[in-house]
Amino acid sequence: MLANHDTDLASRLRDIGLFGGLPDEVLRMLAGSLEVQDLEPGHVIFREGESGRDMFVLLDGEIEVLKRSKRNLEARVAVLGPNDWFGEMSILDVMPRSATVQAISPSRVLRISAHDLDTLYRRDLKAYSLLVLNIAREMSRRLRVADGLLADFVANMLDEYMRPRMPPRRA
Repeated sequence: MLANHDTDLASRLRDIGLFGGLPDEVLRMLAGSLEVQDLEPGHVIFREGESGRDMFVLLDGEIEVLKRSKRNLEARVAVLGPNDWFGEMSILDVMPRSATVQAISPSRVLRISAHDLDTLYRRDLKAYSLLVLNIAREMSRRLRVADGLLADFVANMLDEYMRPRMPPRRA
């Protein structure tokens, strides 16, 4: 029998897009096996450049995503809230972390390791496929947003630098 905490978490997972389409039995299995972590503000979940083989689902709180520029300046590129997930790139492409992520308020995260995904793959291939498809859909959505921001930035820069300059007016 599942502990009440696991039942509550399984119910909560149902409302998170990452787990969309997964059957209740899989949600219960995940709720019973995945690690939940409580974080204080300022806690760094992972740093840009670190290796990683896990991703996280934000259950409560807010986290910020920070990216370092070539000039070594750190910029906030996103603020995530409940039901958002992050860190999935390290599972899919096995490359170092592309950003730093830290809590900006008291937060709770659900940790999903590559091992957890492998276990799901071995137990329920259809559920695993749905979960990976949900990750791909979110990554595609994020890429579309980034493409739009980049296009706007380039257009604004071109407008600024291509606009004819008027000589200063003399009094």
